[in-house]
Amino acid sequence: MNVLVYLLPMALGLGLTGLAAFMWTLRSGQYDDLDGAAVRVLGDDDLGSPAP
Repeated sequence: MNVLVYLLPMALGLGLTGLAAFMWTLRSGQYDDLDGAAVRVLGDDDLGSPAP
């Protein structure tokens, strides 16, 4: 039972830290362009380079 005295605040602290990090990523615009990376992968940027 004494373990709960340590584990409960640690779990709440880690949960709040994760929530704060998620909120920070929302405010900094990390999720604004969801389709950009998917389209960027399909582009052929290496068309001009010679074959090895």
